[in-house]
Amino acid sequence: MMIRSAILNVMTKAAQKAGRSLVRDFGEVEQLQVSRKGPGDFVSTADKKAERIVIEELERARPEASILAEESGTKEGDDPTKRFIVDPLDGTTNFLHGLPHWAISIAYEERGDLIAGVVFDPIKDELFWAERGQGAFLNDRRIRVSARQNLADAVVGTGIPHIGRDTKGHILFQRRLAAVMGNTAGVRRWGTASLDLCYVAAGRFDAFWERALSPWDVAAGAVILKEAGGFITDASGRAYKVDSVDTVAANDSLHPAFLKLLKDASKEEKAAE
Repeated sequence: MMIRSAILNVMTKAAQKAGRSLVRDFGEVEQLQVSRKGPGDFVSTADKKAERIVIEELERARPEASILAEESGTKEGDDPTKRFIVDPLDGTTNFLHGLPHWAISIAYEERGDLIAGVVFDPIKDELFWAERGQGAFLNDRRIRVSARQNLADAVVGTGIPHIGRDTKGHILFQRRLAAVMGNTAGVRRWGTASLDLCYVAAGRFDAFWERALSPWDVAAGAVILKEAGGFITDASGRAYKVDSVDTVAANDSLHPAFLKLLKDASKEEKAAE
């Protein structure tokens, strides 16, 4: 069992403290489902409260670091080489509808390189974590990507464009989805990208792709995936960066074939224009 570094301990404490707050609010939001007004405003408040908790914990321990957070944007620290990337509630729509699949995601970056990542699913009490060069873990157990070598045996995660998000990508997604459905064992859409990447890292999924994700959706999961032996790139095959538009992840055996499958589907879309 690897001993967590000081920075990982800080991130873990922040994620778990925010998780306890969100679990309490999740119990309330399930009750609000029956009201006419609905739980939308309540969830927004819960989201922002969780973000405040995370930011307070990170600032207390590392006041010099900048913080990029989904709700509040960028808070500049004194040291521009260090930054936390925070999603206090990844899977907001699931949370809103009382679906118990959402997470807190925190990544740590130095000089533009992702160093550490924590993704916490408090409902299942699953803490995924990793630090560069030290391997990836689920709670106290080391995790690795799956060993599957054939796309026909693979289960693949994805995110589906919806109203108000990536509307230009709907047709492209449909072509990619058709290609993936025709060449794999199944496709799953669970609505929490950080956990999707961790599921690839743990061998629960064999691959994952999605367009138009934000840095806070991907950064922590990217660290965990790479430390578990996986590959993550954009749709062109370039190494993942926090400003990448597309995210394509898989184990080392499947990534080349999976990437080609998506590229070929994209070419069909361009040819049809």
